[in-house]
Amino acid sequence: MSDHPISRRLGSIAAGTRFLTRALGSRYNPLLAQVVVTRRCNLACGYCNEYDDFSPPVPSKDLLAWVDHLAALNTASITFTGGEPLLHPELDRVIRAARDHGMIVTMITNGFRLTRDWIDRLNAAGLQGMQISIDNLKPDDVSMKSLSSVERKLALLSDHAQFKVNVNSVLGVSGERTQDVVTVAETAAKYGLQHSVGVLHDHSGMLKPLSPDQMHAYGQVTRISPSVVHGLNYRLFQKNLMRGQPNDWKCRAGARYLYVAEDGKVHWCSQQRGYPGIPLLDYTRDDIRREFRTEKSCSSTCTLSCVHQMSMFDRYRGAQTIADPTWARSGGVVRPQPGM
Repeated sequence: MSDHPISRRLGSIAAGTRFLTRALGSRYNPLLAQVVVTRRCNLACGYCNEYDDFSPPVPSKDLLAWVDHLAALNTASITFTGGEPLLHPELDRVIRAARDHGMIVTMITNGFRLTRDWIDRLNAAGLQGMQISIDNLKPDDVSMKSLSSVERKLALLSDHAQFKVNVNSVLGVSGERTQDVVTVAETAAKYGLQHSVGVLHDHSGMLKPLSPDQMHAYGQVTRISPSVVHGLNYRLFQKNLMRGQPNDWKCRAGARYLYVAEDGKVHWCSQQRGYPGIPLLDYTRDDIRREFRTEKSCSSTCTLSCVHQMSMFDRYRGAQTIADPTWARSGGVVRPQPGM
């Protein structure tokens, strides 16, 4: 990458210190907001339910208003996602607005639309991190996010990105492609990029345990690209999930973690859309306090690592005394909303 690694590391330490201050100093401010800038995606992966092929980008004026409101709620970090966020023509403008508020700003992309021009624009906007998703070596019906399609984009990022880049793969997409994830990790390391691996969830965000071959591959890739954060997440959450066992934890979705869909409404997460369903611009500290104390019946087998990580700071504080409001209406099973 073009800037000095020591400068990047010092910047990362400073941002991490500010994040921890907000995490430990208060219970009632969001630590991460994931904001959908467009539902449209240029791919159609079989295991994904977070996209369509027709939605327009969210108007920039709406996104800027959401960013302002998240800043007023003292949100520590924001991740722009989709769909495919690079389909939004003014993504860099919105990133700059969030950075001007002092938030840590990252994005998630499939990488297909990355160009040198986009990288320069993201550098200038102050983007601090990018997650690029690669699941296999060649595209198939389950995942089109393949190394063969975007390896030259990794080289471009390695040469020009001034932000941290993490290549993320999902284990469990297809058994016959398990070793592909190891090759992806080795390729990321070749370009000096971080690699992480997640556990595939089903259509409702729930547990799908790994096979012995997948468990072995997980061990291989974590040795190729070790990470303190991912190691902690493994010990606290993924270790049980990989074995098909539930976790006992307090999910703080709706409080520490906000999922803001393209309609501007706050939901628990991408897989449990429908509640609380309050427009972000109407979301208040009282809503955060309520959701902080609300039990989520889907939490024990949830595989969403971003929610795990934002909830771990409150593992031993703040009892959840409000019953899950979605439990009774769904007949005891939390399901995605119709059409989602």
